Amino acid sequence: QVQLVESGGGLVQAGGSLRLSCAASGRTFGGRTVGWFRQAPGKERELVAAITWNGGRTYYANSVKGRFTISRDNAKNTVSLQMNSLTPEDTAVYYCAAGFVQAVGVMITPRFYDSWGQGTQVTVSS
Repeated sequence: QVQLVESGGGLVQAGGSLRLSCAASGRTFGGRTVGWFRQAPGKERELVAAITWNGGRTYYANSVKGRFTISRDNAKNTVSLQMNSLTPEDTAVYYCAAGFVQAVGVMITPRFYDSWGQGTQVTVSS
């Protein structure tokens, strides 16, 4: 497992932007795919975006395609999620997760990730 620390959440108006960061504390991501999940009250945790170890492949949920961009800097052991054109529907707790997942069917499933951050709240006001 890897200790993950998220930052960058907050309150923003609809149409605004936020950038979330996930850092691997004390060690590297160890070749893991890194994903950003979110969970709104009363809803299941869903994968928003993910990026493989070498950055060669990314995944985006349909609801965020064209608005969110995931990137990683392995030299700095960080993964970022740039969120633009935010809407109130994006309001949720966002979690960074890391795991040895490659196939999309596995990548979107939370239980296949072995490392999780504590979560950061993103609130988009209308």
